[in-house]
Amino acid sequence: MRITLYGIPNCDTVKKARTWLETRGIAYTFHDFKKAGISAELVADWLKDVDWGGLVNRKGTTWRGLDPVRKEAIVDAASATALMLETPSIVKRPVLVKDGRTHVGFADASYQQIFEKP
Repeated sequence: MRITLYGIPNCDTVKKARTWLETRGIAYTFHDFKKAGISAELVADWLKDVDWGGLVNRKGTTWRGLDPVRKEAIVDAASATALMLETPSIVKRPVLVKDGRTHVGFADASYQQIFEKP
């Protein structure tokens, strides 16, 4: 099982997800996209499983700080991808990729389902 958790270390939701994984002994790789960045290919992979609207965090301070014209220009996957590459902190966190499937956000119940033994 390959697991990568993408996010920013000081994000409270990312901290909760990391704690959830660690307390259950689930090995994962953490990718700090503020330091390591994200690529167009990575975002394209995420978009195979998640709609672009689910990847753009429209509730956070980064979104609220955008110019209104810039916000209005985010209308499709291409414009959302450009924004995410330009400002990785706009990505809703965390992004969990488990065995090639992308999941966004953290909730105890959803992680329990994702990691349920078949």
